[in-house]
Parts: sequence; C-alpha cells; structure tokens
Amino acid sequence: MNCPVALSAQQPRLMADADLGVRVGDREREKVIARLGQAFTQGYLSLTDYEARLDQAVEAQTAGALGEVLGDLPVGRSVRNDPQRRAARAAAARRGVRLHLAAYLAASLLMIGIWLVVAMTVGARYFWPVWPILGMGIGVVSHAVPVQHWLRKNKGFRTTA
Repeated sequence: MNCPVALSAQQPRLMADADLGVRVGDREREKVIARLGQAFTQGYLSLTDYEARLDQAVEAQTAGALGEVLGDLPVGRSVRNDPQRRAARAAAARRGVRLHLAAYLAASLLMIGIWLVVAMTVGARYFWPVWPILGMGIGVVSHAVPVQHWLRKNKGFRTTA
C-alpha cells in the first residue's frame, strides 16, 4: 500500500511519489505513533492491529513505509475528536473568560478609585464609573455566556485547569 504519510495535525500531508522514498527520523515516527495511539483510544484499531502497526512504525525507514501505517485510518477525524485536544480547548476558553473577568474587575476598581479621589478632592459626587462598568460588564457577560453554552454542550470534556 503506497499511502502518503499523515503528519499534519489537521489533514494528512500529501507527498509526491518521489518523496515516499525519503528516509524518516524519530520525530516523524513519534508523530505517527501518537496518531496510532489516538486511533486506538477512539476505537479505530484493535489491540493486535495497534501493536502490529506500532512495530511497523518503529521499524519504518522511509516516508512510504511510515505512510502505510496510517494509510487506512481517518487521521484528520481522530485528531479533531481527540479528548485531550478538546479538553485543552475547553480549558483555554475558561481561562479566557477568567482573564476577561479579572481585567473587568481591575478596570472597575481603578475607575472607582479615580472617582473616589476626585470626589474627596473636588467634591464632585456624581458616580460616573457606573456607565463604563455597566458597558464593560455587558462585554464580559457576552463573552461568558457563549463559552458556558459551549462547555455545557461538550460537557464530557471538563478539566480543572
């Protein structure tokens, strides 16, 4: 089976027929072994098939031989459906909301502090920070609500990060 090597995280990289004879190193083998592990954990391979392909990947010397290991597997789909990748995306989304909230609170406290200093020195008592605080609050809520909706929809990928 003369299949191209699937090394890319999103889509298999297509190599010209001349490139299939190029020697591969440990880095390429490790990428293919990682893809095999994803395919195995997602149920695309049986244990015996996984072990046989793992041995093939370790012994592969050329891109063509390495490509045969992943040739019939849905590499792109297994990478997209990888639970670790989805958990990392969920953690990044939560971290983004936390950072947004922290910036909102810091800016709110800064504006309240400025208002307090001005109110004490000049005597102006109108609480003007209410308007930027409300405006920024709308931004935080409009960021947090879609993220929470997405996390609930993908609730199997909750992490503590």
